[in-house]
Amino acid sequence: MELHEGLKTLGEGKATTYCYDAPDAGLLEWFPSPYANPELNPCGCTGTLHISCPEFTCLCPMTGQPDFGTIIIDYQPDQRCVESKSLKLYLGSFRMHGEFHEAGVNRICNDLVKLMDPVWLRVKGEFTPRGGIPFWPTAEYRKA
Repeated sequence: MELHEGLKTLGEGKATTYCYDAPDAGLLEWFPSPYANPELNPCGCTGTLHISCPEFTCLCPMTGQPDFGTIIIDYQPDQRCVESKSLKLYLGSFRMHGEFHEAGVNRICNDLVKLMDPVWLRVKGEFTPRGGIPFWPTAEYRKA
């Protein structure tokens, strides 16, 4: 099986549709982890992924003012990896959504755990300071 089989948004040959109204976990897609495939990983190497998304935007739920930040995702996949274009579309769906930083980072972590069932996953939000105070919440998951 090719790792890219079954992906909907990557290379579909038509213009990408963007949704900015509300976070939508249904936009997320995965592909089989090459670390879990003995043909691609004959020595059984352990792999981790580090993804930095520096253009994250959302709205303050109280004022409606835009918030800007970097979402950092680190994880050790088990059988699945998140597909990057679907992740971009998913993170873009927060653009016009009002949610506190802590809740948004927690939502992203939970949605990625549900999608991939990783060995471990950490999501960190490094938000631009507002009122002189930076918020950098973290949510973490470890498989029991």
